[in-house]
Amino acid sequence: MKTLKDLGDLKGKRVLMRADFNVPLDGTTITDDGRIKAALPTIKELLADDAKVILMAHLGRPKGKVVPELSLAPVAKRLGELLGVDVKLAKDTYGEDAQAKVAAMNDGDVVLLENVRFNPEETSKDPAVRAPYAKKLAALGDVFVSDGFGVVHRAQGSDYDVAADLPAAAGKLVEKEVKALSKATENPERPFTVVLGGSKVSDKLGVIENLLDKANRLVIGGGMVFTFLKAKGYEVGTSLLEEDQLDKVKGYIETAEKNDVELVLPTDIVVNPTFPKSDADVAPEVVPADAIPADKMGLDIGPESQKLFHDKIVDSKTVVWNGPMGVFEVAAFADGTKAVAQGLVDATKAGAFTIVGGGDSASAVRNLGFPEDGFSHISTGGGASLEFLEGKELPGLKVLE
Repeated sequence: MKTLKDLGDLKGKRVLMRADFNVPLDGTTITDDGRIKAALPTIKELLADDAKVILMAHLGRPKGKVVPELSLAPVAKRLGELLGVDVKLAKDTYGEDAQAKVAAMNDGDVVLLENVRFNPEETSKDPAVRAPYAKKLAALGDVFVSDGFGVVHRAQGSDYDVAADLPAAAGKLVEKEVKALSKATENPERPFTVVLGGSKVSDKLGVIENLLDKANRLVIGGGMVFTFLKAKGYEVGTSLLEEDQLDKVKGYIETAEKNDVELVLPTDIVVNPTFPKSDADVAPEVVPADAIPADKMGLDIGPESQKLFHDKIVDSKTVVWNGPMGVFEVAAFADGTKAVAQGLVDATKAGAFTIVGGGDSASAVRNLGFPEDGFSHISTGGGASLEFLEGKELPGLKVLE
């Protein structure tokens, strides 16, 4: 994979860089700027080289239409504050305003193009549709830097196609992500523990399949655990359940046993009468995992399981975690996710290599107040890190070879 060094002297060059600025917003307020901060090392290195930095990114899912609420204006403002420079926002992605703003750039300037997903071609599955659009983007730069790890698992115009049109290399973030995830999957120090949560088991099928012959231990929580509990013949009440995955999950349980992979499931569950829409709906109760009442819904792992999961994580040399253990946004159902995060922090202190696998897990550790340096690596790409762990070839990385 080519890196920044392979691009040579960048002084005065127009560097078109794909970043991942898909941050959560409350109106126009960014509630978690982790992804913007993750792009800073690459941007700072390019500015130190006196390059002209032209940034591309998406926000949300505007589905190829201009949606004013999904403008990158809040990102331009926050990025400017973090860099201490004026970040100009183009009114379009490759049109008149983008061309004018790029033409007016001096060495060391930063321009952010408007949301690439305002263009329907960006996410088209048809390469013939994306190609002419990517050429218009490529015309704005001399070289391309791929630093949006969150999008490398898709062939998209501003990433995959532009990389084919210009001299291209990975930015510091993509390079760091690939190094960290490779360290966990190619030759992990053992015991190697994988902690999986999140709502659906179907989202994690590929990961489970790929890791059943690599990991020493699989720890399962989150909404997906109820399909495992049901596969073992337990009552799961009104908890999230994927009936169509039961046979597959039974197969995983058998394969884990056959491969001598320790499968760790919760022994107790925090249940609630319904999914909480307000504080008035919160009435948590702890029950054994094999005795969930028929009219209750499991929303977190219980106190006994929190200790069990924490201890299994601390007894590891490599840990990869993807997906929260419960509905962590509600305080009454956040303890399981906290216990897992604390387990990773304690394992890191003890010398283990720990990865928080992007998406909801990364949001959770930040929202629950854990220090980012408490983990060896926090991935910026939920879907991309999952597909990497599945052993899939990621188009946005392949094109940089």
